[in-house]
Amino acid sequence: MKKRIKHISVLGSGVMGAGIACHLANAGMDVLMLDIVPKTESTDVKKSIRNQVATDALNNALKSKPAALYDSSFASRIQLGNFEDDFEKISESDWIIEVVIERIDIKQIIFEKVDKFRKKGSLVTSNTSGIPIHMLAKGRSDDFAKNFCGTHFFNPPRYMALFEVIPHKGTDPEVIRFWMEFAQDFLGKKSVLCKDTPAFIANRIGFYSGNKVGELTYQYDLTIEEVDKLTGDTIGWPSTGSYRLLDLVGFDTSVKVTNGVIDNCPDDEYVQKIKNRALPKATSFLLDNNFLGDKSGQGFYKKTSQRDEAGNRIILALDLKTLEYKPTIKPRLEAVAISKKVELMPKRLQDIFVNEDKSCQFIKNLLCGIMAYSANRIPEISDNVYSIDDAMKAGYAWGYGPFEYWDMIGLENGIQYIESCGEKLPAWINTLRSKEISSFYKIEKGARWYYDIHSQQYQKIPGSLSQFHLDTVRHKTPVYKNSECILHDMGEDVLCFEFTTKSNAIGEGIGTGMAEALQIAENGNWRGIVIGNNAKNFTVGANLMAVGMLAMQKEFAKLEEMVHGFQQINMAMRYSKVPVVTATQGYVFGGGVEMLMHTDAAVCHAESYIGLVEVGVGLIPGGGGTKEFAVRASESFFEGDVQIPTLIEKLKVIATATVATSAYEAYKHGYLQPARDTVEMNLNKLLSSAREKVISLSERYVAPSPKEALVLGRNALGTLYTAINEFYKGNYMSEYDVEISKKVAYVLCGGDLTSPQKVSEQYLLDIEKEAFLQLLGNQKTLDRIQYLLMNNKPLRN
Repeated sequence: MKKRIKHISVLGSGVMGAGIACHLANAGMDVLMLDIVPKTESTDVKKSIRNQVATDALNNALKSKPAALYDSSFASRIQLGNFEDDFEKISESDWIIEVVIERIDIKQIIFEKVDKFRKKGSLVTSNTSGIPIHMLAKGRSDDFAKNFCGTHFFNPPRYMALFEVIPHKGTDPEVIRFWMEFAQDFLGKKSVLCKDTPAFIANRIGFYSGNKVGELTYQYDLTIEEVDKLTGDTIGWPSTGSYRLLDLVGFDTSVKVTNGVIDNCPDDEYVQKIKNRALPKATSFLLDNNFLGDKSGQGFYKKTSQRDEAGNRIILALDLKTLEYKPTIKPRLEAVAISKKVELMPKRLQDIFVNEDKSCQFIKNLLCGIMAYSANRIPEISDNVYSIDDAMKAGYAWGYGPFEYWDMIGLENGIQYIESCGEKLPAWINTLRSKEISSFYKIEKGARWYYDIHSQQYQKIPGSLSQFHLDTVRHKTPVYKNSECILHDMGEDVLCFEFTTKSNAIGEGIGTGMAEALQIAENGNWRGIVIGNNAKNFTVGANLMAVGMLAMQKEFAKLEEMVHGFQQINMAMRYSKVPVVTATQGYVFGGGVEMLMHTDAAVCHAESYIGLVEVGVGLIPGGGGTKEFAVRASESFFEGDVQIPTLIEKLKVIATATVATSAYEAYKHGYLQPARDTVEMNLNKLLSSAREKVISLSERYVAPSPKEALVLGRNALGTLYTAINEFYKGNYMSEYDVEISKKVAYVLCGGDLTSPQKVSEQYLLDIEKEAFLQLLGNQKTLDRIQYLLMNNKPLRN
């Protein structure tokens, strides 16, 4: 189906409607968002007031944190209106998405009007989280029905990757295929095909996991703080944990999902188990008192205005026995201790499952229950395992799906553990077992394959070849490897340089490895190098522990060697004989930004948070970052223009440790350049897009020539010092921030030169290095480094 989506109507402007409208604007779409006219006694109401519901909703979305838009300027892509005056405007739309209240009668009224005004062939969808799609399609025209399905976003739409596609029997198969591709390529989502069953996939499995957590909390006599520790990082779930997450999304939302599944899934084995069970006392207490979480001020947790000795706000937790709020206590749990000792999840789970401690048994029973429940939902809610795994990872931010957890402990071990927990498994598991198949997934021929219950054979996961993942090449001998990095052959004569340190921190091993990688690429038959990985974050920056230890020991010769080495590696990338492209996602801090700015191009996932944050630890960017800002400022100078404001902007970005809240915002701050760098919406295609960029650049690649930068010297330096003083007066800087910022200004201006002149990059690198080392000799910088390492937050001394 050759569809082009440019204009979209969003019907409904609640939290979800406004969030969806903003994300569609993020994707470059023109959006019309409509809602009801406010109720008023006057019939003569101004147009602006008649649009007030939609206007207020958009304003709230624009003020939301985290931000709904990649860039505030994208709000201009959203036009507002109301259902009474502007409904006929939907005739301009290629896609009409309904996001009104979850009442079938209201949705049917809306769709009747949509059927009347929409243009033929336009796509119509509902964002319902549970109303059967076939019921919403009933009574509609043939053209409406064949172009209609469910498209379920998760909240917040910008950040949650899941996009559930729910067709009814009359949906055109080409429409289904279109949505599966469009959401991934243009909206950056993980498209998951669902059956038209209650709660679809993610919320159906979420219904079980949430209720099972509650059940096991009482069974093992755990506090909510303990459970949140066990259902967070320990098992690869969001660090909030289960009960804190309920407070964030609203406890009533979870109750509605549970009641919906109970009412509509009478044959579900878990529904049969819990449908007549009395509500736990804590559940009744919260609902009776309207304690629904953050939106009502308290839920399982309650914030107070009091502060502890460290200045942190005191948070109370609900005691499930007394129903009183008590100060939270940091849990000490065996399962958490194991997770800290064992980094790799497969080994971690294996150690937890064999441990008899109650915290370990809680996790074993929880995951075994989820695995069994998920297996029993095939083929009811999905025909395959990967859709369930993808839905839970993208919709609930689990690190792994149920069947991926199962593969970690082994198929046969999983069956035995599940049966020991009293859970029952479907017949297809026994069929799988009888074929002596040992896993649900396998890697073969550069693609990921899954066991298909219908053919009873492995089938290739759709799109797995176009969505390159490093796991598909880990079985191969790496081209190069040391303790901090791996150089992979990612196919098509392109190398991938992967960091392997904790948090992908940049240490000396990465510098050594990059030098080797460049030599291998230049001397071999390689097109170029991608610097990238599949971790949550590209890199947190330099290995601060190593830098801090050397500084505290006053090993300045070693520090000088380290800084010089990193600068020269970045310059070697800049002037390499083969193209080098950076592929980023998540945190891109400090040294990671410096590497990015010295490569030929960057392909950044939209959710890349890019920033030179060194000032926060009492330093300036010392790997060429400050130098590069001076060079980029010089490149933007034009004869006769006023040049100093450009330098002030560059100074402000570094001196305030500005972090872009999206890749698009990074253009504004000068971290990315429009002609050089691109944004990739689809995280799963990030590495393959970067590989394509390398291939494109390699066709006629000529290494760049060394640059000279125009620096303004003493006159500009005085002006920048004045600007710094204004920042200090405005309380944007501490006294030590001022001292650090003056070092930044000194490098940007090329030092205390008597007049503007052109200088080499090496000249700028030398004064950058000198400033960096001077700051490392200051106790206030050491205090900042030590405080950050101990408390994971900056010190403003």
